[in-house]
Amino acid sequence: MVITSTATHPDEQAQSIFSTFASRYVREPIPRFKIPENSIPKDAAYQIINDELMLDGTPRLNLASFVTTWMEPECDKLIMASLNKNYVDMDEYPVTTELQNRCVNIIANLFHAPINEDETAVGVGTVGSSEAIMLAGLAFKRKWQTKRKAEGKPYDKPNIVTGANVQVCWEKFGRYFEVELKEVKLTEGYYVMDPVKAVEMVDENTICVAAILGSTMTGEFEDVKLLNELLTEKNKKTGWDTPIHVDAASGGFIAPFLYPDLEWDFRLPLVKSINVSGHKYGLVYPGVGWVVWKSKDDLPDELVFHINYLGSDQPTFTLNFSKGSSQIIAQYYQFIRLGFEGYKNIMENCLENTRVLKEGIERTGQFNIISKDIGVPLLAFSLKDSSQHSVFEISDQLRKFGWIVPAYTMPPDAQHIAVLRVVVREDFSRGLAQRLVSDIEKVMKLLDSLPSTVSNKTAHITAITNEASEKIKKSATETQREIVLYWKRLVGGKKHGAC
Repeated sequence: MVITSTATHPDEQAQSIFSTFASRYVREPIPRFKIPENSIPKDAAYQIINDELMLDGTPRLNLASFVTTWMEPECDKLIMASLNKNYVDMDEYPVTTELQNRCVNIIANLFHAPINEDETAVGVGTVGSSEAIMLAGLAFKRKWQTKRKAEGKPYDKPNIVTGANVQVCWEKFGRYFEVELKEVKLTEGYYVMDPVKAVEMVDENTICVAAILGSTMTGEFEDVKLLNELLTEKNKKTGWDTPIHVDAASGGFIAPFLYPDLEWDFRLPLVKSINVSGHKYGLVYPGVGWVVWKSKDDLPDELVFHINYLGSDQPTFTLNFSKGSSQIIAQYYQFIRLGFEGYKNIMENCLENTRVLKEGIERTGQFNIISKDIGVPLLAFSLKDSSQHSVFEISDQLRKFGWIVPAYTMPPDAQHIAVLRVVVREDFSRGLAQRLVSDIEKVMKLLDSLPSTVSNKTAHITAITNEASEKIKKSATETQREIVLYWKRLVGGKKHGAC
């Protein structure tokens, strides 16, 4: 006689009890756009929200994001213990302020800032690289305006020269603070800013040239050293003193540990400020970023506010006033916990897992690798043959396996190239890399068995002449562009990146 047990797992029992408990108190649907009339028990409120959050994607399988998704339990404890600390209360929380200053100095030294032993580095913690870029841009704009005013010249049309591959926060800065972005267009096979073209676009109204150490699109490092050399020559010829800002949001915690001899930072004379995201390869939960300046002269004094209504005179240069202390404390934990050796080991492991993933993708024989070996540990790849199916279909099918792998088109003038991108973070193991390759192979076999959606749609976007009703002959590149534009509209015009 076989006895079938009806017992359930303790977690399942608890889930059932809480669900029943919540439904008992919430007899009407929760209003989405106004506060409920009555209170409900805390357990019910928790269960309602927890049930909805279960429908979110799994952070560790979110390969679209550069943001840290795992930290050690000890650091989690520090974060939880400091959630109620407002960082701006410097007089009340002096130790937290000191930890932030230590982080700024550690980062400045990592980027070879020319500071003496008895000097303090110039920088600040931010909510992310977006805020850091806003602050750096404002410093450049104010210095440029002040100089132009002193010379009696117009100061109403500032611009920044950068590549079309910049993250959207640069576009926000330009629009919010009325600074023109002069973008160097990309070309097929070259997906970062060309330093030669960038310097050609510099004029007397250029407040800085922004270089990216770790492009959101491909992870590639731009050639900051060559940019510095070319811009130095132009400055000598014109009498200008156009500086460089390095957006090292992704690569700032990669290059010092994997490529220490690469010159991209304050070792270059024209690099005046650098931003980096602590919540990316700084290995801290979101959101924390940092911006550091080469010297005090590079940060105009009039942008720094002094307040005394929190207990003492406190200088502040941020877009946000109140903000949490926990991420700053977590950043300091990572610095002293890992040290240079620990960061180096983690970055090397990420690079090795990227290599494993790359070899697996190459073995399928169906993709071209777009990303470079030197750069942020990520893999960007495109279909060799997109006449039958698109990378957007692959991205959609991979979600059925739990993977979140973004598909997107390149910026102008390479927007006809569509790619998939996998960001390799600390918690993306060799086993996960192999599993992802296996699931991609399954997706490709599935798509091969399905009718071609691309070819069907191509018929609808192929132009027909009005008089003879003959199809206009188009090059393979033009047809590919139309296909990509169709799929881009289909997926709702995906926007890349987040700082």
